[in-house]
Amino acid sequence: MSSENERSKRDAEARPPAGEQLALIRETVRKANVPRAKPRTWRGAALAEELPVAKVLVDKGPVHLDKLWDYAVPAEMDAEARPGVRVRVRFGAGTGKVREGRREGGGLLDGYIIERVAESDFRGPLAAVAQVVSPEPVLGPGLLALCRAVADRYAGSLADVLQLAMPRRSARAEAEPSAPPLPPPPPPAPGTWARYPAGPGFLEALARGDRPRAVWTALPGPHWPGEWAAAVAATLASGRGALVVVPDGKKAARVDEALTSALGGSGRHVLLTAELGPEERYRRWLAVSRGAVRAVVGTRAAMFAPVRDPGLMGIWDDGDQSHSDDHLPRPHARDVLLLRAVQERTGFLLGDLGRTVEAAQLVENGWARPLEAGRDQVRAAAPLIRTVDEGEVARDAEARAARLPTLAWQTVREALTRGPVLVQVPRRGYVPRLACERCREPARCAHCSGPLEARDADRLGCGWCGRPETGWHCAACGGARLRASVVGARRTAEELGRAFPAVPIRTSGRDHVLSTVPDRPALVVSTPGAEPVAEGGYAAALLLDGWALLGRPDLRAGEDALRHWLEAASLVRGHGEGGGADGGGTVVVIAEPTLRPVQALVRWDPAGYAARELAERAQLGFPPVSRMAAVSGPAEAVAELIASAGLPEGAETLGPVPLPVTEPGRPRRPGDPPPGERWERALVRVRPGQGSALAAALKEAKARRLARGEKDPAVRVDPLEIG
Repeated sequence: MSSENERSKRDAEARPPAGEQLALIRETVRKANVPRAKPRTWRGAALAEELPVAKVLVDKGPVHLDKLWDYAVPAEMDAEARPGVRVRVRFGAGTGKVREGRREGGGLLDGYIIERVAESDFRGPLAAVAQVVSPEPVLGPGLLALCRAVADRYAGSLADVLQLAMPRRSARAEAEPSAPPLPPPPPPAPGTWARYPAGPGFLEALARGDRPRAVWTALPGPHWPGEWAAAVAATLASGRGALVVVPDGKKAARVDEALTSALGGSGRHVLLTAELGPEERYRRWLAVSRGAVRAVVGTRAAMFAPVRDPGLMGIWDDGDQSHSDDHLPRPHARDVLLLRAVQERTGFLLGDLGRTVEAAQLVENGWARPLEAGRDQVRAAAPLIRTVDEGEVARDAEARAARLPTLAWQTVREALTRGPVLVQVPRRGYVPRLACERCREPARCAHCSGPLEARDADRLGCGWCGRPETGWHCAACGGARLRASVVGARRTAEELGRAFPAVPIRTSGRDHVLSTVPDRPALVVSTPGAEPVAEGGYAAALLLDGWALLGRPDLRAGEDALRHWLEAASLVRGHGEGGGADGGGTVVVIAEPTLRPVQALVRWDPAGYAARELAERAQLGFPPVSRMAAVSGPAEAVAELIASAGLPEGAETLGPVPLPVTEPGRPRRPGDPPPGERWERALVRVRPGQGSALAAALKEAKARRLARGEKDPAVRVDPLEIG
């Protein structure tokens, strides 16, 4: 033991103190960390013998920098520095750092080579291209022209549009070769397109290589994904490509499944959605860019997919707000695909169960032809629609048990003997809005003044800051009892469970979206857009709280309400499918029956509704007959930008009006003011044909303000919400 103690003592004396040990560790790590090699400055390097200047689009968003910049191409990069490749360049060095004829300094930015030229218009020294990131040419002339057209239409910068159009690079995906393209498939049979008088002719025109343009009002039922697949297959049969954009991943999966069935397996098309992940999405995007795959179906970002030799541009449900991008310059997929159809000389198909006023305008001005079924086919495919006045609900004693009037309760009870029943509720959550029972004043959070909501039967909380509320009292009258102003989907499911205790209840909403439900009795409670498909169709559907959709203070409130109702009702069995005393399924909508959207639903006439809406907007001068831009920001900045812009002759400014102040902790939507700031919004309206001039004037005014370092108001061309 004594010898071991002596050895331990000697080791301890030989060991350096703890502080010295840490210093030795840091030194070892410092020596081991070899600095990552930075791109060269290419000082004194020889330049390419031919076309030694590259015009580079720098990935820098502000509009006042929206132009091409000249860079020298070193000889070592000559073979790889081709138009369309990704590069890194030094930007912002100024003229003070010139070494051996090369400008140095500045930050490294990503960019794309647009073209190579023999000499630069700039007479000073040029910085060299720092690095070719990849020799893969990803930005072709067609995609560049499209992005430039989108930037011009929306008063944005080309760099901002390219950030939307170009997926994130994956070196591993890029290194993998793409499979060779498959030969064109045979033309498809008309199938269910035969239900439309012009349907077979439309497919034949695509298969011949023609460029038909149509606005398609689809019949209710489960066949529309297969009809999209037939249109894509007909286009591929002509040796051309096709692109179809849908609003969400659930619908994209349905079209993808139909395409796989129609085209005989994988290899002829790809699905592009955000759920794929960046590497797989880039791998599929490369297959399209290289021409290995000629057909694409996807969500919003797929609108820029570089399809080779396209013959068809298609969009489904263009009224869905998911088609409008949240990032600058906020383009809409419908308008992007229309630009592509014109620039690339392709066919165009806008399909929907309903019809937007923009689609109605395409038909009215003759740019596209209507593709509709006859009234007999519509009556056979659509369910029976019945209405219940909301005043009748208030007088109905049966409605107190589960918010269901007698007609709705009887419809549900009978339909549950034949299959599932869909219940559409406009609001998610339990009770998303509460008010004082005594004075009806909205219940608000004591901390941030946000709206109180019931998260379940026993818990209150703030919808903005999330803080729980345990001792609420009304600030107006001192009351302590609450009532529900708006009832959400979870509370509705709870009430229905009490009314039909032996029936399974399933919910589908933002937090958990169901794709399908089996063909057996169940109550399926869903928010708009999240309705699952029932195998064999629903036996009935209830459309609750129509006032919540129709009462929004927005120009599109009626159109959106009708679109949501048609989507839910189309999942119900049609009249011609039998199975009940009335020959099919039944839809009960709780809304004022004399309102125009309700009448359009009863008649199943979305085209007529859209035509009347378009005529009214033409009289009032509202979009899409006119073109509009919204300018939002601090009052002084909004006024100065509009005053300095060279607006087209006859331009009319509406407003400005104050925007609601964003409270701290409240969720902020794109375009909302920063918390605590007071913003105003003005609308600038111009006549038809002046939209391009309006966008150019606002873009130029923004560029001048940014160049002077002044605060830049937000500009949105063709805003979705006008108020």
